Amino acid sequence: MRGTSITIGSIALVVVIAAIALIGLPTYNVYSKQMQGKAAYEQAVQDRRIRVLEAQAALDSAQLTAQAEVARARGTNEANRIMAESLGGPDNYLRWAYIDMLKETAGKSGRETIYIPTEAGMPVLEAGRVSRRQTAE
Repeated sequence: MRGTSITIGSIALVVVIAAIALIGLPTYNVYSKQMQGKAAYEQAVQDRRIRVLEAQAALDSAQLTAQAEVARARGTNEANRIMAESLGGPDNYLRWAYIDMLKETAGKSGRETIYIPTEAGMPVLEAGRVSRRQTAE
């Protein structure tokens, strides 16, 4: 009798475990899918927040760069105005800038020719040299 009760108890235990598995596994699968869905949703929300923050940072950077460019242009404008006034007007400022450019580039390689502006805007000596070079070829 004792062997029978252990067998009936074992069978009952197996039936209870099987019933729990048959009821529990589908419920667990539904729960697992819900959790996966929530995790995917939270990941998408986080990714969207990151994209929004990156776009905001790019906008802020562009605005600050534009402000810096405007400030630089204003500073350059003011410096040019002061120089032009101190040299007696814009024409004298342009002459000074031309002479300063000649000083900066003097002695550097590739600076064998110096262009001197004329009334017609064409350097006379260079025009003659170019025509001689073309006839020699």
